[in-house]
Amino acid sequence: MNPLLQHGPLLEKLLAGQFICAVTEPEHYQRLQQEALREQLDEYLQPLNRRVAQNDDTSVFFLAYRHIDQDAREHMKQQLQVVMASLLPLLEWLTYVQEALGHDSVLSPGDIVKLQELILKTEDHPSLQQRLQALAKDKFFNSQADSVDAQAKQIAKRLVEHGYLQQPHKERLFFTVTGKMDYLLELVRFIKDEENIPLEESPQQEDLL
Repeated sequence: MNPLLQHGPLLEKLLAGQFICAVTEPEHYQRLQQEALREQLDEYLQPLNRRVAQNDDTSVFFLAYRHIDQDAREHMKQQLQVVMASLLPLLEWLTYVQEALGHDSVLSPGDIVKLQELILKTEDHPSLQQRLQALAKDKFFNSQADSVDAQAKQIAKRLVEHGYLQQPHKERLFFTVTGKMDYLLELVRFIKDEENIPLEESPQQEDLL
């Protein structure tokens, strides 16, 4: 029997473009810590020109191209165009949360965002209300709401839909940051350092990078 058959669900998630981290897929994430399994998966994925990749902190696993040929480069450019539309609003959200909650560092995988606390902090500061309102109206979040409560909830909903946050209990406004957030920040650094693509960050966003 093919030893990879037992890892079929994991392969399906990876091939579907999902990001595997300790928050979203703890069992699969634990398995991917094994170098022998990653080598088996890489061998299986070789005809597809794919390999199992990870970020610098090993907080998230995903598929990447094995060799960057012309087809791969074109596909990556298309993906980058899609991702670029979400990069700046996500960076702005990170800096907004960091300022509102008084955190010394940017959110990382496993961190808990208590939305009600964030809402209360925002309601107490007009400058935070203005930042949240501008953020909520961005095309990526697409909120037409006027209240801080509704704007914050719409943003959180969109972040869950895109895999940056997970909501363990639907009836509670507690959200866990996933490994995809680390991937986002590393992607931004790559774009800035390797591709020389200008990003119009605010001074606060520069501090993240």
